Amino acid sequence: MITRETAGQRYFQFESLLSTKLTQAVFSRLGGVSPSPWKSLNLGGTVGDDPARVSENKKKLLAALGYSSNQLSQIRQVHSAHVNVVNKPVSRNSILMQGDAMITNTPGLLMLMRFADCVPILLFDPENNAAGIVHAGWKGTVKEVASEAVKEMTIQFGTSPSDLLAGIGPSIGPDHYEIGEEVIEKVKSSFENNWDQVLVTGLDSVKLDLWKANEISLRKSGVKHIEVAEICTACDIGNWYSHRAENGKTGRFAAVIGLK
Repeated sequence: MITRETAGQRYFQFESLLSTKLTQAVFSRLGGVSPSPWKSLNLGGTVGDDPARVSENKKKLLAALGYSSNQLSQIRQVHSAHVNVVNKPVSRNSILMQGDAMITNTPGLLMLMRFADCVPILLFDPENNAAGIVHAGWKGTVKEVASEAVKEMTIQFGTSPSDLLAGIGPSIGPDHYEIGEEVIEKVKSSFENNWDQVLVTGLDSVKLDLWKANEISLRKSGVKHIEVAEICTACDIGNWYSHRAENGKTGRFAAVIGLK
């Protein structure tokens, strides 16, 4: 990924997804107005921060990319494998729009999702001019939400998975993500032929590699071009929100993607 600074805000872009047809960014936690423990560019509306500050942070993010609020699509994230097709701006408060992936082929929309250890995955089909964004925590990962997004892009837009460009963004890394027996069993069930690649076993703990797990899901779906950021949110809470490293008292950073 490459780093950019705009008006005091720091955001990262996947080099493999750089295109004049596409807007894509993963924003750090810097450059907003929220105080601790949400300091500072918190986009999470359900973590205790003042809604007015969250709204101001959103305005700052949109301005940095040259967008307005009437171009924004958001959904309620519920740790599922449900994929939403969006063709117009969507409020995150819409009771009809929930899930953990959005896809579109409509220019001018900016799809936004929020993260604090879960994996942001960006998808771009340069042949059919379509894009997607995925939120994959451990639950979404074992449900293979990334694969579901690829499948839906194939159905809706005629996407060939081999043409897709995918980016796996900053999230909690395998060095920090210790898991218990319930999660271990679900991972083994979902990745029955590859679980030994995604579970890191130590002397007294088992940790989950969400990056590798989602890469495996994408490759099983036929995606060949995958850029993995390998940036651990728990390792650097100066730049990122981390639910695990900050004991749940934190905000949410944003990842966005949209067709120009």
